Amino acid sequence: MKFIRWFLGRVILLLNFVFSPKGVKRSADAQQTANEKAQSLALYQFEACPFCVKVRRAMKRQSVSFDLRDAKNDQAHRAELEAGGGKIKVPCLRIEKEGNVEWMYESSDIVAYLEKEFA
Repeated sequence: MKFIRWFLGRVILLLNFVFSPKGVKRSADAQQTANEKAQSLALYQFEACPFCVKVRRAMKRQSVSFDLRDAKNDQAHRAELEAGGGKIKVPCLRIEKEGNVEWMYESSDIVAYLEKEFA
C-alpha cells in the first residue's frame, strides 16, 4: 500500500509539472502589491497530496507565491500546524492579519480565498 501511495504521488507530481497552469499577468506595481500581501500567508502541505497540488496550482494561476511548509518531513512545521490549527491536516493556509492568525483547512476554501484576494 505504501508503494502504491508513493507511486501515485509521483504520477500526480509529474502530471502537475507537465500540465502546469499559466499565471496571470500584472503590472509591476500590481505584482509588487500582490507579493506584499502574500508575505502574510504560509501553506502547510505535503508535496504529493492531490489537494495540496490543487492549492499550489491556484497559487500559480494567481501568480503569487508564499512560504510552503512541509508538514510531513519537517517536525517543526508539523508541530506548528498542530499547535496553531489544532490538527495535522493538509493543506492548511496560515493567514496573518493585523496580528491575528487564522487557519484555513479545506482546499476549495483556500482556492476561493486566493481567487478573491489576488484576482
